[in-house]
Amino acid sequence: MNNNIMVCVTQQKNCERLIQKGKKLLEEELGNGQLYVIHVVNEKDKFLYQVDDSSALEYLFEVSKEAEAELIVRRSSEVLKTLTKEAKAHKVKEIVMGTAGNAQNCENKFEQKLRVKLKNAQFHIL
Repeated sequence: MNNNIMVCVTQQKNCERLIQKGKKLLEEELGNGQLYVIHVVNEKDKFLYQVDDSSALEYLFEVSKEAEAELIVRRSSEVLKTLTKEAKAHKVKEIVMGTAGNAQNCENKFEQKLRVKLKNAQFHIL
């Protein structure tokens, strides 16, 4: 049985630490499986707040490649729906994501909604 991990990255260059956590989980705790790095960006936004989308995509590709992860990039106005669909399609068991908003309140609304949609997944919030 595969123990696939999905790392959700946002428009921040510090996503490398999330990807490394996903790689570590796969290697040390879960054994077999595939690591997926996913970035869902609104159709009107830039990737990683870069002026040039190609340099942002190159960065994500390189970091994902170093971690032996498959990079998935989607443009969508429905981020929650897209993440849920990808997690189910890839039979994800573990999800790694960063905190959003107030650092004191790790249980943010987006995370809560994703947990409801993916009840069987284990979440790792950094």
